[in-house]
Amino acid sequence: MNDEKQPLLTGPNTPNENNDVHAVELLDDPTVPKDIKTKSDYHPASERCLEHPTSNFDTLIHLLKGNVGTGILAMPDAFKNAGLMFGVFGTLIMGAVCTHCMHILVQCSNELCIRNQRPALGFSEVVEDAFTSGPVPLRPYAKKMRAIINVFLVITQLGFCCVYFLFVATNLQDTMRFFHINLSVHTYLAILFPAIFALSMVKNLKYLTPVSLVASIMTAWGLVVTFYYILQDLPHTSTVKAFASWHQLPLYFGTAIYAFEGIGVVLPLENNMKTPEDFGGWTGVLNLGMVIVAALYTAIGFFGYLKYGEHILGSITLNLPNDLLAQSVRTVMAASIFLSYGLQFYVPMNIVWPFVKSKLTSEEALKHGEIVTRVTLIFITFSAAALIPNLSGIISLVGAFSSSALALIFPPIIEIVTFWPDHLGAYGWKLWKDIFIIIFGITGFAFGTYASLESILKHT
Repeated sequence: MNDEKQPLLTGPNTPNENNDVHAVELLDDPTVPKDIKTKSDYHPASERCLEHPTSNFDTLIHLLKGNVGTGILAMPDAFKNAGLMFGVFGTLIMGAVCTHCMHILVQCSNELCIRNQRPALGFSEVVEDAFTSGPVPLRPYAKKMRAIINVFLVITQLGFCCVYFLFVATNLQDTMRFFHINLSVHTYLAILFPAIFALSMVKNLKYLTPVSLVASIMTAWGLVVTFYYILQDLPHTSTVKAFASWHQLPLYFGTAIYAFEGIGVVLPLENNMKTPEDFGGWTGVLNLGMVIVAALYTAIGFFGYLKYGEHILGSITLNLPNDLLAQSVRTVMAASIFLSYGLQFYVPMNIVWPFVKSKLTSEEALKHGEIVTRVTLIFITFSAAALIPNLSGIISLVGAFSSSALALIFPPIIEIVTFWPDHLGAYGWKLWKDIFIIIFGITGFAFGTYASLESILKHT
């Protein structure tokens, strides 16, 4: 084997929202013997020769960045569809379930790494390895399951890109009204298209890292000022609904799961840690980070809905008053999300292009194939945003359809397949627990998607 640096994560990294994608590198040392170890002697973490491992604090920051984006600004709208009290308990429970599913994915990844003596795995690799070594009747479906995971990753990330496109356009529209410029949201989408196209042409993540850092600083500042506004002159809790009607709950589910769907960043972060054993556990980095995230989501949802009630919009930035400071928040948040588009676009492009490339045979097709693929994917997000200029509806749809599958349905399936049949706990309690989560995820997937589509069609 040569001395070239090999990527530790062979599958595409899957950032959610504003998370940085950090290339993790495995350094081959020719002096290390390549003998096959027994399962009990193999420790994946010790086999990862990382050039730039991250500390616990670094990982915590990346975890927070990976979970805090446009979804947090939609939480007051989610509370409108749940009611104030139901929203609080529902959001905390949703956060706990999503965090548990993240733990499931990490545990299954570690088990499969030991079983197959591999240093690290990505999301799609975990599901493929689980089915490959799982129950015999399921083994022929391993590659199909990997393809399904990749399809949902592409749909999710393109959904994020669509939300980003629409978020920037609607906030820009609201800001320009301050200067008495009244244009339709479709006009702003068309104006933004060339700039977003140029940003999406950046192929190297190294050049997107400083852009993402600036975007993260902008997001933090925007959230601070948003809290400054919503915590002033709060009305009594009796002015808003404690519980919403049942037919609104699927919309709440879709928005909440969209906000919490940070499961794609979990494995890349754990794989790149200096001390990966500190990631899990009751007091580990994952629990600490998700407690902070859940507290932030609950706080902005509670106070945002209490402040603006039934008048809350798809992004709370659109409800802020019409003064200069509030307009600056809209501008800064729009700029932050705009700068994050290229990072989100990297993931679907990194999945789709190798597949397209394998189908191209001529030199001419290969020469122009990548640019055509990029233009096609960007145009898909532009078209979806133009056809569905309903920010809250499209956030709920993306969350219910694709995020629920990745965050709630696939992790328990992976756990069942990985540990079947003898390692699912006493009396098979893990099996019953996983079945419950799967049913919950499928129910949210079905009703959330239906309610989101109904809402979108009603307001189109």
